[in-house]
Amino acid sequence: MERIRVLLADDHALFREGLASILSAQSDFEVVGEAGDGVEVLVQARKLKPDLILMDIRMPGASGLEATREIKQELPDVNIVILTESDSEAHLFEAIKNGAQGYLLKSLRSEQMLSLLRAAARGEAAITPAMASLMLDEFRRLQRYVPPLPSAEMVALTAREQQVLSLAAQQLTDREIAQALALSLSTVKTHMRNVLAKLHAGNRHEAVRHAQDQGLL
Repeated sequence: MERIRVLLADDHALFREGLASILSAQSDFEVVGEAGDGVEVLVQARKLKPDLILMDIRMPGASGLEATREIKQELPDVNIVILTESDSEAHLFEAIKNGAQGYLLKSLRSEQMLSLLRAAARGEAAITPAMASLMLDEFRRLQRYVPPLPSAEMVALTAREQQVLSLAAQQLTDREIAQALALSLSTVKTHMRNVLAKLHAGNRHEAVRHAQDQGLL
């Protein structure tokens, strides 16, 4: 059976020794290296190309979150699991955003940790129910959030942009607007692009509707 090659990254040598002892007692794990800071783990990852990295967050040199981002950019096939004391939502979300395969707390029992690490080595998410619950709560919050349209005070259209938008509201084409205002077609298109950007609209119909809602037309 092919063993899972593991690199340990933690600034506490005693913790690394204990973790290495637990992993080495398993027939399917092999500890191939250790690192005591965020810079060294990047060097070791490049050199050893492990299957799995167990990464603490708070380390000298560079944080585990920064190291995770850099390693995943250079070695996307390496699975990284954060193993930390921090149950911070911010740390959890940043770790996942930076490419971590999992996020585990050091308070876990060894049996549960080993099971989740095996899952991570298979490419599955290694996360406890408590951490998963935090993620679901955040996703629900984001789903409920609807960004407000910019207020009239925040949107400032120039006089020319208002003229262009007013004619667009009358169903005139860009070419017809150019003729009506004695402008070049490219100038009209530039004004329209600016209007769409300021009103956060995807097309001229949305721009007209947003402008009307905000009393700009």
